[in-house]
Order: sequence, then C-alpha cells, then structure tokens
Amino acid sequence: MWDLWYGPARISRRTDFVPAPGHPHPISGEEAPVILGHEFSGTISALGEGVIDLAVGQNVVVEPYIIGVDVPIGQGEEYQLSKDMNFIGLGGYGGGLNEKIVVERRWVHPIGDIPLDVAALIEPLSVGHHAFVRSGAKAGDVALIGGAGPIGLLLAAVLKAEGLTVFISEPSQARKDKATSTGVADVVFDPSEVDVAEKVRELTGGRGVDVAFECTSVNAVLNILLDAVLPAGVVVNVSIWGHPATVDMQKLVLKEIDLRGTIAYANDHPATIRLVQQGKVNLEPVDQPVWWSGKSARGSPGTKGHRSQIARTFLRVPASGIWCEWATNAPPNAHSSLRTIRINHLGWAQLARGRDPWN
Repeated sequence: MWDLWYGPARISRRTDFVPAPGHPHPISGEEAPVILGHEFSGTISALGEGVIDLAVGQNVVVEPYIIGVDVPIGQGEEYQLSKDMNFIGLGGYGGGLNEKIVVERRWVHPIGDIPLDVAALIEPLSVGHHAFVRSGAKAGDVALIGGAGPIGLLLAAVLKAEGLTVFISEPSQARKDKATSTGVADVVFDPSEVDVAEKVRELTGGRGVDVAFECTSVNAVLNILLDAVLPAGVVVNVSIWGHPATVDMQKLVLKEIDLRGTIAYANDHPATIRLVQQGKVNLEPVDQPVWWSGKSARGSPGTKGHRSQIARTFLRVPASGIWCEWATNAPPNAHSSLRTIRINHLGWAQLARGRDPWN
C-alpha cells in the first residue's frame, strides 16, 4: 500500500495493486510511482495494422486489464482471476491520465452515441454488473446494498435495471440524497438512526432480503448484511478491504448464508454498455462535475469553486490495436510531464519520461 505521486501533487491511496518501488509488476514491468486512471473513454484517432472491426472517429471505452497475453478471455473465461492480474492505471501501462497510452485491441469496446464523459463510468458500472452476475440474483428479488458510494450507487442502478427491488444502507446525508435523487434505490436506511435488519424484515414480511452486497469495507456493514439476508441467502463482498474482516461464523453457519467474493469484471462491458444504450441505466445524474479542494495537482491553492477540466490523452497500438484520444477528469495541465509508453511485437515497453515515441 503506497502513497502515489502524480506530478507535483501526492494522492494518497491504499491499494495493493500499485507495485512497490523496487518490485516491478511481473507483466507491466513497472513500479510506483505510476500514472493513475483506469476509468476513461475516448475517440479512435488511428488504427493499428490488422484492426478491421473498428473505425477512426469511433467512441470507445477500455476494459483496463493487465493480464498475460496467453490468458484466454472468451465468454465464460474467468480471466479476472488469472495470475498477476492488474489494471492499467494502477499496475502500470500509463493510465488514463497519461499523454499517450497503448492498449491491446481485445480491451476496446465501442460505445456508440454514449457521451464520452458519461462513458467514463462504464468501468465502475461493469464492476456492479459483475457483482450482480456473481450474486445469482434475478428479477423480483429484493437486494440490500451496504454503502452508497460510487460503486454502491452504480450497482444499485444495475440491480434496478435487472428488475430487483433495492434497499440501501448509508449514513452519509449527501450519499443518501444521491441514492434517492438518482432513483436507484426504493428505500434508503440510515444505520445510525434505525436497525436496518429489522426494517428490512418489516418490509419483506419477516423474510429478509434475497441478496446483499457489501460496498464499504466496514465490518459493521458486513454484520448488518449477514443479519438482514434471509436464510440460505447470498451476501456478495464487492469492496476491496485494506484490513482483515471479522465474520460472525455462527450466523453464517446457522443461516446457511452463501458469502461470495467478486473482483472487477469478466466480459461484463458489452452487457453494461447495452444497459446504458437501451436507457435501462441512466448515468447522467451520477456523472457530476468534479470539484477540487485543498491543493490542485499543480500545488496551487484550490477552492470549492475550482472545477476540474478535461485532460486529453492519446492512445495508439501499432500491430495489434488502436490509437485513441481520451477524455478523463483531471486538473488543468496536470498531465504535462507524464510518461509515454508503446507496445512492440513482444508486448509492452516503457519509454523515457516526457519523450514522444512517435516524433
């Protein structure tokens, strides 16, 4: 777990996906500091040799995986569980905040007429979609989500689109308001004010919810979900914990609860994109301007009124992919000194900081 450096500003982030200094990632070959950005969208600027199913000017998103070139990714393949799996923008390969970034064709998904700023949310929405698939839930089921942060809200949007009744437990007033205003929750509980599990049973005729999703990495939330789910129900842990959790094993056993893990996505992007294109998921209310406070990435004092601007990133793949121009939220001029990378016939190769490999 490392503090990440982005230009002159430090971004503190607890994660195990960023390779520690001196311990390069076995696939990317990179180590901290790395360039961030794994949620981004863009427009194709050029095509690499052999790419015939995409077109210049086409809007796309990237499924930002770093996995071995020999790992199959066909339908039904669990490539998210492959050895040394990581993410572009965490484990290396430039990230969405880089000036130029290279990806393989297999990770590129067309988005049609979905606006680029909205499409940047396809990646976290796909996390929610994969959690839904892992849960085995179906239309008509009742779900409880612990936490209305970005993942919790987007997961709720997927569940509503799939025909579930959605309850959310969340103490933050701002997040409660967002869950309500976006329409992704049927009922929002504040665990600081009510017994969530008891309220759930009141609303379900004493049954409890069919499925619950943990999206906070908070043990008290996990406890609520184990209490609120019906016997033989499913609890899916979506969040990535930075600390060990304590599980009430007696409750797990006596209720025969199925506790499942989920990580990222696996062939979820196409289905997620269709949900947005068909109007079943509306990302517009979730896609809000980013407001910076404290210090901006250039180190100058920031205020609540300092609105982030759109940074531009370019992507190119020689023989096996594409070159895109990306839109991603970033402070003004924040990406002026970032690294560039390119791909060769053997895989990824990192180039010197600040040097354009195509000029």
